[in-house]
Amino acid sequence: MLVYPARGKAIADTIAPAAPSAEMAQLLGSTRAGLLTALAQPASNAELAARHFLSPATVSYHLGVLHRAGLVTRSRSGGSVLYRRTPKDP
Repeated sequence: MLVYPARGKAIADTIAPAAPSAEMAQLLGSTRAGLLTALAQPASNAELAARHFLSPATVSYHLGVLHRAGLVTRSRSGGSVLYRRTPKDP
């Protein structure tokens, strides 16, 4: 018997992202609110694009808006840029 490891996306990558609250979606718009909610864990533009079924350019645009608003930060990690939500003020 030969056994090969599973190929393709990891199970965690196929799980639908959590839905943003209605209030956040009304304030930011559903796309930005969804991206901000998904950033509970740091992620790259490509990861977010795949999870949300959006083009990388669309995700980049919305992350830029969130970054300029001070809601996310970005930092280089190897060959990619990881986005993180900024911490809430106490």
